[in-house]
Amino acid sequence: MINLAQKEIAHTFGKFIVTAIGVGMLLGIVFVMMGVYRGMIIDAQVLLDDVGVDFWVVQENTLGPFAEASRIHEDFKDTVKVIEGIDKAEGITFQNLQLPSKNGAVRVFAVGFDPFGDINPVNPKRLLSGRGLLRNHYEMVVTDKTGFALGDTIHLGRDIYHVVGVTHGTVSSGGDPLVYISLKDAQQLQFLYSNARIRNDRARGIFGVNSHMVNAVIATKKDGYDADAVAKNIRKWKHKAVFTAAEEKTILTKNLIKMASKQIGMFTVILVIVSTIIIALIIYTMTLEKMKEIAIMKLIGIPNSMIIKMIVQETLIMGVLAFISGNIFAHLIYTKFPKRVVLETPDAFALFIVVVIASILASLIGVKKVISADPAQAIGG
Repeated sequence: MINLAQKEIAHTFGKFIVTAIGVGMLLGIVFVMMGVYRGMIIDAQVLLDDVGVDFWVVQENTLGPFAEASRIHEDFKDTVKVIEGIDKAEGITFQNLQLPSKNGAVRVFAVGFDPFGDINPVNPKRLLSGRGLLRNHYEMVVTDKTGFALGDTIHLGRDIYHVVGVTHGTVSSGGDPLVYISLKDAQQLQFLYSNARIRNDRARGIFGVNSHMVNAVIATKKDGYDADAVAKNIRKWKHKAVFTAAEEKTILTKNLIKMASKQIGMFTVILVIVSTIIIALIIYTMTLEKMKEIAIMKLIGIPNSMIIKMIVQETLIMGVLAFISGNIFAHLIYTKFPKRVVLETPDAFALFIVVVIASILASLIGVKKVISADPAQAIGG
């Protein structure tokens, strides 16, 4: 039996392929957006995995240190250390910085920690060159995305920092490049005021600045202890908010990127709808162009079901070709995006199912036109 869809596609091959590629580019952007969401999930967990602690102790009644501002005294780490079930505890700070470079300011997320402490957030597996921090002042470990290289100097505040290590793949939950500095340098940058501010405060009768603050105290537990029980003990007696590693991961992967995921979802739905409409319009136009031929088919006795099958097959073939070209397009451009994009096979399969359903829906407008076609049109000029 003659395949009408095959003959029709061969007759309008150029228009058919160009349309499929055009729709495929839209579907490629949809696939990339799904990859952006996956990348956000992975980025949100990079720092947590590198730090590798069991507890995040932050200011009471906050979701700090990432979702909300949090400040607690640095010496609280000594209190945490003596709590039953705690193995190690250290203070840590987080802040956004703009690092000056010859190509303009580079926005980074700075992690401040004690280089001589028991917990080191710099993952040695991510080091491309150099080393971690070995001094309390003026050393910095950067990620390769910042553009700085080993041995570079960075003017920050009133001090000069030397790049002693370069990492790869280290980003904050927001996708900003991570840099590491000593806790003392971080406290000076975050909590110490400028001379002008200090003089102004003194004129207002405000004296004394406490820079011995941190954004969180991180801790690990001893073997055999239940993390939830230890966290509950700290909340009850030390009046601080405590989050286990699992709870902190939930905050980062759900609370912080909740709105972003909704926005990506909206764009994805809109693009899929636009793609469906484009396919429907193209199929409708192609159907209109061959209405006389369809009328002849009906006149000679070809059933509607066979003609409808042709329309549906054309639409499905266009959808599949659009999906293939979109997949290729997505893999060609995803590395160009400034933030991490992760393209996964399950997402591609889900998109394929959506494309098939959308193609079937798009064919309905052409099918309706076929059903309403009058065989008498074949007699007219």
